[in-house]
Amino acid sequence: MSAVVESRRHDADARSLEVMVALVRRSLLRVRRMPSAFIPSLIMPVFQLVAFSGAFGAAVRLLGIDPMNWYMPLNAIQGASFGALGVSFGLLNDMETGFFDRVLMAPARRSVIVFGSYAAAIARSVVPVTFVILVSFLGGLHTPGGPVAIAMVIVASVMVALSACGLALGLTFRMRNMGAATLTQFAIFFGIFLSTSQVPLSEMSGWLRACARVNPMTNILRFARQGFLGDITWAQTWGGLVAMVAMLFVSTVFALTGLRRYDR
Repeated sequence: MSAVVESRRHDADARSLEVMVALVRRSLLRVRRMPSAFIPSLIMPVFQLVAFSGAFGAAVRLLGIDPMNWYMPLNAIQGASFGALGVSFGLLNDMETGFFDRVLMAPARRSVIVFGSYAAAIARSVVPVTFVILVSFLGGLHTPGGPVAIAMVIVASVMVALSACGLALGLTFRMRNMGAATLTQFAIFFGIFLSTSQVPLSEMSGWLRACARVNPMTNILRFARQGFLGDITWAQTWGGLVAMVAMLFVSTVFALTGLRRYDR
């Protein structure tokens, strides 16, 4: 009896993996067929990198911080987040065409839809992050923390992108229209720019400083920037790790409960 149960469980896992691979392949295929929907996630973070380092560079340079080192992690995270949002746009299209109903009928666990979307989000987010890093090196980026500094930026970017994807999926399952993607974009903008996105916390005052102190993005940006501003230390790392794990957990629960409501 136990052998039969184990065999069925193995078959279910195999089918779930097949569905996940199919979802990732379908999402990446959209990038090839509709590059105009993906290109903005490459161009916008680079544009903002140049704009911020030029317009606000003097403010951080007075503090002894290289503008490119300060703004690159910010724009890498932003680019990854918007790259991952393409997954929710594709999901909305599948809902409109009826393809999503076929996905729901697949012989696999329903949670695979969320985790398959996460896998696609990782693939879509790594490209803009790599592009931003390469352009930053051309602009004079320095890495006191060495290769580990690059790894920290990639980890932070992918984790925030997954959280953004989870939020977008949860809203999409509930709203089933383009308003879900719009709300997610607003959440990303507010989450990033109400943190230490432009200047360090010590240089802020008033309500913006109060918001930045409690904003988890402040800890994530500190995590991502440390290898570009000096040595990598545990004191600057643990807060970012906690914030990223907490955000991903909450957004995943939000996405899974939204999928459960959709299925009803």
